[in-house]
Amino acid sequence: MTEPQTFSIASIPGDGIGGEVVAAGLRVLDTVAKQSEGTVAFEVTEYPWSSEYYLQNGRYIPEGGLEELAKHDAIYFGAVGSADVPDHTSLWGLRLAITQPFDQWANIRPVTFLPGVESPLRKADDTELDWIVVRENSEGEYAGMGGRNLSGRGPGNEVALQTSLHTEKGCERIIRFAFDIALTRDVKKVSSVTKSNAQQYGMVLWDEVFVRVAQDYPDVETESVLVDAMSAKFVLHPEQLSVVVASNLHADILSDLGSALAGSLGLAASANLNPERRFPSMFEPVHGSAPDIAGQGISNPIGAISSAALMLDQFGLTAEADRVRRAIENATGAGILPRDLGGESNTVEMTEAIVAQLEAIHAEDLAAV
Repeated sequence: MTEPQTFSIASIPGDGIGGEVVAAGLRVLDTVAKQSEGTVAFEVTEYPWSSEYYLQNGRYIPEGGLEELAKHDAIYFGAVGSADVPDHTSLWGLRLAITQPFDQWANIRPVTFLPGVESPLRKADDTELDWIVVRENSEGEYAGMGGRNLSGRGPGNEVALQTSLHTEKGCERIIRFAFDIALTRDVKKVSSVTKSNAQQYGMVLWDEVFVRVAQDYPDVETESVLVDAMSAKFVLHPEQLSVVVASNLHADILSDLGSALAGSLGLAASANLNPERRFPSMFEPVHGSAPDIAGQGISNPIGAISSAALMLDQFGLTAEADRVRRAIENATGAGILPRDLGGESNTVEMTEAIVAQLEAIHAEDLAAV
């Protein structure tokens, strides 16, 4: 008997509903491992880093924590955010404290319209919609450059500078990454999001790099769209989208809009990738800690489970990832929906419905052999 292919996962449930949805994703991964009949295994190590940990210890990540994370194959992240800690402190203390030193420069956020889920977008009723937002994840507006000064002059005189960083290297690698994704899709098109009419330095550099990189991909259709016009395009002409590449802030906002159009932010999956694999990549749902429903057991686990599917892709387990996505589609298509999508299923019930569909798919696959 051969040794199983074992993947080491660092689990960081974090705050709010993070623990609930991470548990749901791990339940699905456990099912995937069992169905592999001993060929795949997941070793999970949980780290209790959260806002509660911060309040007790004065920091989110202990000394040596990043070195410990670097030993794993992937990081499975729940959420961070608490009413007891300012949002900028929690974000920079945990999530960005991982993505930046691990150079997870490519963030992908699929926009998926699931069967059985009612979209507020009327066009979704009779039009096939499916696109992916590729987010530059290391610089741009989230580079952390700037400062606050002159407070000594008295009330009303302080100055805050927030500098957006755009490097030619950073622009090129994320734009090229987006083109490579486009080559794998049925619709080979990349839409670049810009604001170069107003941001005449950073976004003009972005535009110039996009034009240059596009020359290496003659079979991929391209367009460059101002971010405000792209917001309208998400609503009015989403059928024209395939791969959307944007800077850190623009893609963050647009991907949330895409998830809302698909039905709920609870559906949104994401992967923070270090494509060179020098560091582990991190997979997380986009919805945040949702403190208003934390502890009630009613959170939507689909975003976290879909993020686990992206992790399987990163492990090279593409067939397993596809089965997880099919299981989600079959569950929602059968009318089993969580509360935020108008259904009645709680977190555990929704998770078990997806697991049941995953087991049914596995049985069908075995019967077909």
